[in-house]
Amino acid sequence: MASEGTQNGITIKGWVRTKRGSKNVSFIAMNDGSTINNIQVVADNANFDEEVLKRITTGAALRVVGNLIESQGAGQNYEVEAKEILVMGDASTDEYPLQPKRHSLEFLREIAHLRPRTNYFSAVLRIRNAAAYAIHEYFNQKGFVWMHTPIITGSDAEGAGEMFKVTNFDINNAPKTEDGEVDFSQDFFGKATNLTVSGQLEAELGAMALGEVYTFGPTFRAENSNTTRHLAEFWMVEPEVAFNDLDDNMDLAEDFLKYVIKSILEKCGDDLTFLSKRLADEEKVKPAAERSPMELKEKLQFVAENDFERVSYTDAIQILRNSKPNKKKKFQYLINEWGADLQSEHERYLVEKHFKKPVILFDYPANIKAFYMRENEDGKTVRAMDILFPGIGEMVGGSQREERYDVLLNKIKTMGIDEEELSWYLDTRKFGTAPHSGFGLGFERLILFLTGMGNIRDVIPFPRTPGNANF
Repeated sequence: MASEGTQNGITIKGWVRTKRGSKNVSFIAMNDGSTINNIQVVADNANFDEEVLKRITTGAALRVVGNLIESQGAGQNYEVEAKEILVMGDASTDEYPLQPKRHSLEFLREIAHLRPRTNYFSAVLRIRNAAAYAIHEYFNQKGFVWMHTPIITGSDAEGAGEMFKVTNFDINNAPKTEDGEVDFSQDFFGKATNLTVSGQLEAELGAMALGEVYTFGPTFRAENSNTTRHLAEFWMVEPEVAFNDLDDNMDLAEDFLKYVIKSILEKCGDDLTFLSKRLADEEKVKPAAERSPMELKEKLQFVAENDFERVSYTDAIQILRNSKPNKKKKFQYLINEWGADLQSEHERYLVEKHFKKPVILFDYPANIKAFYMRENEDGKTVRAMDILFPGIGEMVGGSQREERYDVLLNKIKTMGIDEEELSWYLDTRKFGTAPHSGFGLGFERLILFLTGMGNIRDVIPFPRTPGNANF
């Protein structure tokens, strides 16, 4: 809790969480957002105007001058004995929606502009901040260059086509070609452009000049999905490293994730303790079979301290085919043959039931992965890898990139991608090509894991989802 020393004692500023007391004394819990912990202000009612005391309600902003003294009550070591109280901003009890009780997460999403004032979301946002800092700290210590890749792009890195279009046209009067198509040659950029889904392709260009780079920025996907794992606007971390093969890539990703988790355990203890308790209370009402075997901090420590299991896609398919859920047809998507695209239920089975630790799957079938992944000698798999976490499923996706010009060009043509549109990308394979690898981490998925939250909309300040672009 921030405070200022004065001749009259200390000055604190913050918002009222609760107020209780008697005719003679008021106990005011205040918080300034810097910590999950409140500080108690004790006010002798006889020393303050009655109108001022009435204005001290949940949500009001106060400036308090007083003495920091040892607390006689339970729950805190110190408290502030108030000499002066200034109400800097009122919060009408009749209108202020955040009263001192537990609110549902669904309700809090409707008032996302106020939910950071709750203990739940202030804890999540402080952990989000600490995780972002740890990410930059990790790569800076390793000598990586932070590269700002474009938000507006003319390429589709994933080939998915689910992108938000960017245009300066009057949408009711866009110019047309002779074929009746929108003539993007007359648009602001002289071509069709979109919001990026990934900075990877541009980061590869940086890696082939600077050696080690990473991106950390917003990305966008126009996928009409309302699941607890999808956002239309989210943040991605994407390192790219020259001369790294897939094994190097797996080593980097595992080391990186463990570093960030350990940093959060070290720096966010109070927030994690609070979230752990809230989650433990929620677990009690779940059926025994659905309860997590570990509490939040224990789960983070387990992941940070144990080696990730490395398993080929081929071996994983065998494990899944022979698993009880598959044989008893409990999986929604049954695994019958090699080449199946693994779903979240399969990934979580491998992590939570079979290996009971994070898993790195590698060497996936080429036909379910992107064009830029390096083809293996068997001609049917690529040097791809996914890192799977308990409770989440896929946390990281990456690969060794295809550095051979002829092979990459053939894949681009086979997939029907415009060769001219990616001429700049192909140039890196013509001029000083070298093996290189990278991966992408969905930042919000990491925060889901670190906080134990169940819905991705609750780990970003203002979620953007189908039908929702408030604030």
